[in-house]
Amino acid sequence: MSSVLCSIAKIAIYFVAFQAYTASACINFYTKLPNVSRSLCEQAALQASGARSVQGRAILLRDIASESPKLRVLVLAAMHGDELSSASVALHWLQLAKADPQHIDWRFIPVLNPDGLVRRPAWRMNAHGIDLNRNFPTPDWQRETKVYWEQSTRKDPRRWPGKAPLSEPESRFLFDQIASFKPHAIVSIHAPYGVLDFDGPVMPPTRLGRLYLDQVGVFPGSLGNYAGIQRGVPVVTVELPSALRTPTDAEMLKMWRDLRQWMNQTLTPNALELSTAPVPRALSGD
Repeated sequence: MSSVLCSIAKIAIYFVAFQAYTASACINFYTKLPNVSRSLCEQAALQASGARSVQGRAILLRDIASESPKLRVLVLAAMHGDELSSASVALHWLQLAKADPQHIDWRFIPVLNPDGLVRRPAWRMNAHGIDLNRNFPTPDWQRETKVYWEQSTRKDPRRWPGKAPLSEPESRFLFDQIASFKPHAIVSIHAPYGVLDFDGPVMPPTRLGRLYLDQVGVFPGSLGNYAGIQRGVPVVTVELPSALRTPTDAEMLKMWRDLRQWMNQTLTPNALELSTAPVPRALSGD
């Protein structure tokens, strides 16, 4: 009996500690986010992934499992720390996935770049000043990222790719998540271009809510290039119209429903097996 009580006590201590951790994370990480209440954040029940940012902040995630999964989908946001609305939309969509996961196992990473987000003011890069969306291992990374950064961006420090691919703990974490979770699709939420972008071997969605497909290009070191083109994992890049304001609740719901409809129609085993790499487009993008 004493061992049972001991086990119950341990569970209770863990539950209290988990609740305290979640509350602390919501206070420290999400108070800056538009259209996000503390209650919404706490209901997300985000958990420490075990990975940490350059400055030691925990990278949080949440898994939502289906009883009969057919697909695995990874949703991530705030890869760029100053795109605050992207994390907000991820948290709202997380609640919708909780309410009805259907046949999908979801993994949400609402803030990939916590150091950039909590900085005052928030900025695009991580704490090393590196654009995480240039730090993934695409072909001929050393030469291509150098050419792109110097010629296309005129050495814009906001788009500095770093000295080597996967040099950053945040990009390494996402790289490992893709390898271990093995998603059938990735949804990457950004701002503020107000379009829908896509990289991958299947037919893209033509619209999500008021966002219409406008494939802005591929470029060295990007997630879309690495996952969508090199690995054949469809990457839907949602570019919200504003980095500081979310769409309305009704619009976020419409975007979610359009996304789910596209997944149900497109991400079938046959479609994924028949995938072929698309022809690379001109260098551009977020």
